[in-house]
Amino acid sequence: MGNMGKFARPAIVAAVALALWAGGCSTTPSPQVDSTPSMAPQPEMPAKVRPAEIVGRWGYASFHDAKDRVRTEANARGQCKQPFVIGQGPSGGVMMYLADSNQLQELRLKGTPGGRDYIGPAGDTPGPQDREIVSFDGRVMLLKFVDPEVDGRYGTGVFVRCAPRA
Repeated sequence: MGNMGKFARPAIVAAVALALWAGGCSTTPSPQVDSTPSMAPQPEMPAKVRPAEIVGRWGYASFHDAKDRVRTEANARGQCKQPFVIGQGPSGGVMMYLADSNQLQELRLKGTPGGRDYIGPAGDTPGPQDREIVSFDGRVMLLKFVDPEVDGRYGTGVFVRCAPRA
């Protein structure tokens, strides 16, 4: 047993030294890396596009590849016989559907300090259920889903304003 004592003491001393060294490392603050995305959600602010500007009857189609935009716009124009209707919401928003929902819901038009506009539920901008208004000229509106997975399924929406009913 006398020989084991000779070997046990250095091992215990080494274990204690290692524990003190490792403990000292954990109390040293490590530099924090900013993991926020480049476009962090912002509080809601008014959009440049007003709800009244998009209320109405629209032909709708979508594309995944930008080279298909012109053809898709023509297809959307052809959908005016069965239009996508954007209604005025009771609280000043617009009545539309969220992705994967069959419930009409009041959505808000929301702006950002960087000048981008979004359509989505009240709250942070951009929110995970929002669509970015990529372009809008009063006649044609392009909407792109913020969520990459949803955008991958639905693509960029092309809304072409339908002529007034006769």
